[in-house]
Amino acid sequence: MQQFTVPQFIDVEDKIIGPITTRQFIIIFASCLIMAILYRLFDFAAFITFSLIVFVCMVVLAFVKVNGRPFHYFLLNVIQTFKRPSLRVWLKVDNMESSIEAEDPNLKIEEPVPVKEYALGASRLDEMSLIVDTNGAYRGEGR
Repeated sequence: MQQFTVPQFIDVEDKIIGPITTRQFIIIFASCLIMAILYRLFDFAAFITFSLIVFVCMVVLAFVKVNGRPFHYFLLNVIQTFKRPSLRVWLKVDNMESSIEAEDPNLKIEEPVPVKEYALGASRLDEMSLIVDTNGAYRGEGR
């Protein structure tokens, strides 16, 4: 049987220069390019103001960690949280067949009613869950 080496530390990023990782190096390089463009576009006072903003963003994105994960993951999670609705509502369609027939009157729907095999001593809860799962199509053995 052939043996393989299994990587042990797959969550550790590769270091390029000293303690700086590839991701940090790219963020620092991009922010330096932005600062060079700002130096060419604005006078010295505006350059200093905008460069401080870019520098703070660079430090936060490159070096700050939230719960042991890089800051950009935290930022993406915050954005996803605000995009999703905070209230989840279960919308149960009572009469599924009538809504489908409204779309196409010539369509005939015949769905088989699922029958669940019960073991000896099965509880009433299993039967009730089947009634709920089939939206009332299965009426139960007691009816």
